Amino acid sequence: MIPKYNVLQQLIDEKVVAVIRGATAEEAVQVAKAAIQGGIRAIELTYTTPQVHQVLNQLANEEVIVGAGTVLDSETARHAILHGAKFIVSPNFQKSIAALCNRYAVPYLPGCMTISEMVQAIESGCDIIKLFPANQFEPSFISSVQGPLPYVRIMPTGGISLKNINEWLDAGAVAVGIGSDLTKAFRAGGELEVKQLAAEYVTSIKKEGN
Repeated sequence: MIPKYNVLQQLIDEKVVAVIRGATAEEAVQVAKAAIQGGIRAIELTYTTPQVHQVLNQLANEEVIVGAGTVLDSETARHAILHGAKFIVSPNFQKSIAALCNRYAVPYLPGCMTISEMVQAIESGCDIIKLFPANQFEPSFISSVQGPLPYVRIMPTGGISLKNINEWLDAGAVAVGIGSDLTKAFRAGGELEVKQLAAEYVTSIKKEGN
């Protein structure tokens, strides 16, 4: 089992988390593997994907860190962890999920939009906060939050693209979640297009020196 600290550090080091929301388990596997081939090393598989546990199982042997997203309750979080998820992400904060993840020493990244939600999440042991949906905010929001909460680590997700990814990272985001771009690329041009787009994200970050 990978220690919690190592999982968090890997998410921070990789900077890009591919959020895979497939119409089928097969599609999710194809998109995820193409993203991995493109150089992305952190994958979030959402529980809106049918039979997503099968996808978790299939990616278990990949040289990447794989977590579960759109987790809405502690039962689903436990199911994901038992199927190999190394981190848990949800669109909102749930105290019961935080307690479950603390019990298993698995990072929990809850979606928050307000200072109050972030403080509650931090008090419940969350090390990284997912700012969701990020397209409702400007990158400068991070510095505004870090005024009263200088220790909070934020991962914006929702509306992140090649055009603005470095704006968010330069503004202080420890990582970003990308998703719809990859799914659209797959449905337009298959695995090759996903691989190329993933490589563009990885290269973009390296060029900017983040």
